[in-house]
Amino acid sequence: MYSEKTMKYFKNPKNMGKIKNADGVGKVGNIVCGDVMHLYIKVSKKSGKEVISDIKFETFGCVAAIATSSMVTELAKGKSIEDALKITKLTIADELGGLPPVKLHCSVLAVDALAEAIHDYLTKNKKPIPENLEKEHIRIKKEYENVCNRH
Repeated sequence: MYSEKTMKYFKNPKNMGKIKNADGVGKVGNIVCGDVMHLYIKVSKKSGKEVISDIKFETFGCVAAIATSSMVTELAKGKSIEDALKITKLTIADELGGLPPVKLHCSVLAVDALAEAIHDYLTKNKKPIPENLEKEHIRIKKEYENVCNRH
């Protein structure tokens, strides 16, 4: 059912934990499966660009939820904010050697958690928020509130 790489990232997740005083925090959840992800980023300047210098996650969920959380941190670490926002659910799924169709929503959650952490960072620092990121933020926030209000 799961690829060898997905199982590897589930059994030995990378970048698990919380960053104290994170520059941005993304909190997402899925009302159907109950998975909840929190993603923390630290941002620093490198060659004039804002780069995700550290990233960690805390996830309550299934094998795919934990594996995709771990993979998104690996893909985003060291990337500029702009490049990190280009990571897609398919990028994550492909990097993990594929996900069962019923578990693809976990890669969506991981991308959403990253987007929310970046949105939080930009908001806290009074920086311009790209229009598409703001639209995603509104959608994600509604979904997360539905999960939280359900429990």
